[in-house]
Amino acid sequence: MNWITNYVRPTIDSFFTKREMPENLWEKCPECGTMLFHRELTDNQQVCTNCGHHMALTPRERFANFFDGGLYQEIEVPAPLPDPLQFRDQKKYPDRMKAAQKATGQKEAMLVAEGEVLRTKLVAVAQDFSFMAGSMGMYVGNAIIAAAEHAVARKLPLVLFSAAGGARMQEGILSLMQMPRTTVAIDMLREAGLPYIVVLTHPTTGGVTASYAMLGDVQIAEPGALICFAGPRVIEQTIRETLPEGFQRAEYLLDHGMLDRVTPRKEQRAEIATVLRMLTGQSAVVHGDLPPPSAASAKAD
Repeated sequence: MNWITNYVRPTIDSFFTKREMPENLWEKCPECGTMLFHRELTDNQQVCTNCGHHMALTPRERFANFFDGGLYQEIEVPAPLPDPLQFRDQKKYPDRMKAAQKATGQKEAMLVAEGEVLRTKLVAVAQDFSFMAGSMGMYVGNAIIAAAEHAVARKLPLVLFSAAGGARMQEGILSLMQMPRTTVAIDMLREAGLPYIVVLTHPTTGGVTASYAMLGDVQIAEPGALICFAGPRVIEQTIRETLPEGFQRAEYLLDHGMLDRVTPRKEQRAEIATVLRMLTGQSAVVHGDLPPPSAASAKAD
């Protein structure tokens, strides 16, 4: 009886008991509606395998795919005043910051790092749209200045991945002041003769577009990215006219001379490394190493 109770019955019950399945195994493409397995999507750098739609990446996810071996060294960013205007709307500004930090696991909306891309040393900056819509506050300004100063000190090029909804309203005029601050930081790179490449991702809007995101020596965008100062809906309501199809999307801006390239995510590493090596007078990109010669082949030679 013990054998039946302790072994047979649990074994039979296990066949009919509903197994718990982990959540978030599948994700729906917002463009074509295809259900994508999470591992397949991760391996493809959050790009839909059916229609090629580029989904959002966090800075750490982007750097893991961008730098050689996913290895990079973070650069410290000076912390600004936590709540300079004592701003409050539906919530206090510090409460919104804590909620964003808890949701994303990140300190702020920008990450700065140094590493190698196909053996090309560079400094990279990436905005996190999931952190308060990647809004440009004092921390973002400090991050770009820190990145530019580090690049000048190390004589390295700077690559920036933009993704923002504009200025951070909770910081008011102090947020808008980051536009001239970051412009001066980019001028530091130009005075030092160092390349500055911008990769505009979806979406890049507002004061970010009106400052550091459009000051690159080379302007690259991801396919389908919305890039603008004021959004299409605002413009249509203002001028009361229907805008052209694809207006303010990356491909439209490329056709009208505002961009140099529209490059899929998986091709960006090779393209950026090639452009940087051309601009800095280095040799061609090394895509892989040949294995060392064996002892037998060395003796034969």
